[in-house]
Amino acid sequence: MQHAPPELFRAPSHATKKRHVRHSRRRALLFLQSILLYSITIAAFIPSVILYFEGDADWQGFLYSSAITGFIATTCYIASRGDHHPLQPKQMFLATTLSWLNISFFACLPMVLGSSHMSFTDAVFESISGITTTGASIVSDIDGLSMGIKLWRGILQWIGGVGIIVMAIAILPFLQIGGMRMFKTESSDTSDKVLPRAGSVAIATSIVYVILTAACIFCYWIAGMLPFDALVHAMTTVSTGGFANYGTSFAIYDQTPWILWLSSAFMIISALPFVLYIRFYHGDRTSLFNDMQVRSFVSFIAIITLILTTQLWMTTDRSYFSSLTHTLFNLVSVITTSGYASEDYTQWGYFALIIFFYITFIGGCSGSTAGGIKVFRFQLARIIIKNQLRELGHTSAVVPYRYNGKTLDDSSIRSTIAFCALFFATIAVLATLLALVGLDPITALTGAATAVANVGPGLGDVIGPAGSFASLPDVAKWLLCIGMLLGRLEIITVLILFTPYYWRQ
Repeated sequence: MQHAPPELFRAPSHATKKRHVRHSRRRALLFLQSILLYSITIAAFIPSVILYFEGDADWQGFLYSSAITGFIATTCYIASRGDHHPLQPKQMFLATTLSWLNISFFACLPMVLGSSHMSFTDAVFESISGITTTGASIVSDIDGLSMGIKLWRGILQWIGGVGIIVMAIAILPFLQIGGMRMFKTESSDTSDKVLPRAGSVAIATSIVYVILTAACIFCYWIAGMLPFDALVHAMTTVSTGGFANYGTSFAIYDQTPWILWLSSAFMIISALPFVLYIRFYHGDRTSLFNDMQVRSFVSFIAIITLILTTQLWMTTDRSYFSSLTHTLFNLVSVITTSGYASEDYTQWGYFALIIFFYITFIGGCSGSTAGGIKVFRFQLARIIIKNQLRELGHTSAVVPYRYNGKTLDDSSIRSTIAFCALFFATIAVLATLLALVGLDPITALTGAATAVANVGPGLGDVIGPAGSFASLPDVAKWLLCIGMLLGRLEIITVLILFTPYYWRQ
């Protein structure tokens, strides 16, 4: 009687287990991509049905795009079958970057296959601008776009907006990049206390996002917008994206000031930390008013609006109410990185021009749909500088770094300094490369700034509020695409993938 070799009964070696875990995590990464691509498949299929019954010729382009994306998603899903180990921080960097790249690529298909027949470069630029809620557009004749493409631009920004919130709440704090860690205090009044896990918080926040969108649609419609315009503009307002259905952006509502006021209100609401709305719903009625970030953000908007309104009123023949309406709208649009415009504010004088350039970098609050550096990082920088000066004046003093009632750890301070340095270094490098391909200094500098900050329009005659990115060379558009993705993913998430130690075993 022959016995089986003893090696058949040996437990798998440690190296074999490690290989199994690696393969399992790769399958989990591929499974995540398939789920995201299925979401784009559904998002493209719904407009195809609507457009078919509306008689819009773009329904075929959306249907073909949905079929192609669905086929790739199914292929990824089949290839990812098997057990899935949870992704570790190392894999989360790669998963986040791949997710935004894949969505941006497949989301451009309706614009390539539809009636607009955009070139691949232009379609990718418009897609990335939409998904990252930047709002920069290469379309010079927005009024001539089909209803389907206008709807798709709104859908892209709406999807990107909720994706940004989920990333800010569930992923970036885990990677010690995002500012949502600032909501944790020593008294254990954390976002996890409201709902037990980050995933639950993300789901609850998404529900708030949908409710705000529905409220914005209703308000725009009541204020006088056409139903279709109310739908698209609500999606691009709550996402602080800025894609409009008209070439003049919101200037078409110049004679309906209450639309501008409503839009300003919803842009501000969308630029506040969404997790605070959950706390408010669960009984913490002072959560919004006691947060340092919110107070500073709203106060800054009020002060700068008052200054610019007075300056505009004194230098023009318009009424104070008109000056206030347009100043508030355009200021909020830029500082929340929405990118709408009710008029060409670059014509308000040099003082206003400088102010608008400065606020391009600020952005909204952490955990919102807004881009930019974020308010909390400016607050942390102020605390760091203030404490440093104190310590220089009193060499024996040890001053704790506190924010929102919490003592900050070294990692929070380091991440803030690193991000700010990389943010401005990225803009400097990108502006230099844009100048190298032939862009003038104003277009290169403001184009780089608005791309990395995810604002939308830059300054000057080419890419200013009254212009578009259509005339830029293709190389410049690809560079700006990189800038938009880097800015939206908080830069470090992407740059870590290009370091040698990331790929070491």
